[in-house]
Amino acid sequence: MPGTYHSYRAALQQLELPCAFVDLDALDANIQAVLQQADGLPVRVATKSIRCRWLLDYLLQAGFKGLMCFSAAEAAWLSTAGFDDLLVAYPSQDRSAVTALCQQVKAGKGIWLMVDSLAQASWLNALAAEARIQLPICLDLDMSSSLPGLHFGVRRSPLRSPEAVKRLAQQVQSNCPHLNISALMGYEAQIAGVGDLQGPYLKAKVIQALQSYSQRRVFARRQASLQQLQALGIALDFVNGGGSGSLRRTRQDSAVTELTAGSACFAPVLFDHYRDLQLQPAAGFALPVVRQPAPDIYTCLGGGYIASGAAGPDRLPQVWLPEGGQLLPLEGAGEVQTPVHFAQAVPLQWGDPILFRHAKAGELCERFKQLHLLRGQQVEQSVPTYRGEGQCFF
Repeated sequence: MPGTYHSYRAALQQLELPCAFVDLDALDANIQAVLQQADGLPVRVATKSIRCRWLLDYLLQAGFKGLMCFSAAEAAWLSTAGFDDLLVAYPSQDRSAVTALCQQVKAGKGIWLMVDSLAQASWLNALAAEARIQLPICLDLDMSSSLPGLHFGVRRSPLRSPEAVKRLAQQVQSNCPHLNISALMGYEAQIAGVGDLQGPYLKAKVIQALQSYSQRRVFARRQASLQQLQALGIALDFVNGGGSGSLRRTRQDSAVTELTAGSACFAPVLFDHYRDLQLQPAAGFALPVVRQPAPDIYTCLGGGYIASGAAGPDRLPQVWLPEGGQLLPLEGAGEVQTPVHFAQAVPLQWGDPILFRHAKAGELCERFKQLHLLRGQQVEQSVPTYRGEGQCFF
């Protein structure tokens, strides 16, 4: 069962606030929900949503397979720390990090770097030549949909068609002898990262219709791209697709051999808006009550932990527990203080925690040096985040 305010307050009472925490029982339930939706396909961990080495290892032991890293430097650090099977999801110009990754590949690690242009490939080829290796690369297929007056998806790769994938693959084969095209990724962000229950009824119905329209077309694009690579004699280690919000849908694409998930493990606020995904809030942060400027308002210390993306109210953290709390519309979550309004009386004392959920998953760990891992009313242990280990990749 999800934790209550009283159970969380009991667990956190000996900790210094503000602090961030993960409910391991809720995390375990979310892991099982993800693996159930994957229905036997391997699931790669999106590290940008976790940003804690201890939890990455926990997820791998629980049944996830491999990591999708958000930077080359992060992948180099994780590989050196003993992790393997690493896909770097974004192109990089970090020479020192890619050079380090080349040495890790030379030592036998499974690492794939992302490419969507010949310029990127040529640069990687030169570094791979210096290391005297065959460097595995992954081609990034754009999965957005264009409609009249609407670009439905995110601006990622210029590889928007199977023909473009084939053309780049041929260029790499002809000009980059130290690169090995061995993976394909197509991330349908407009399905995986957009909740289909978000907003008023009419808006939700429009989103659902757009997602269904897009799904048919982008799945066909991914399948045709795979066929183009196979026709060139290219054997792929994997075809990656999907994200936390599209596991069940992406699972239906016969071209996909593995899925990716990360945010579903923490179940931030944005993941309350998916029909197919039943999750438990597993991560949050606690702020202490430090003043009471009005009978129905408690002011907390800190709290301005805003999620990335297009700025708006949906990027603000939300008051979680005690129930009924709301941010003030003219103050929101503040840099040094956050007032919380309760429509009904809630008896809080100076120093009591108010619990919040972050709008997204990843950035929470950029604000805290450690995560307190809870089971029941106990702190089982406290583990460092990336930041707690002195790492900040961008």
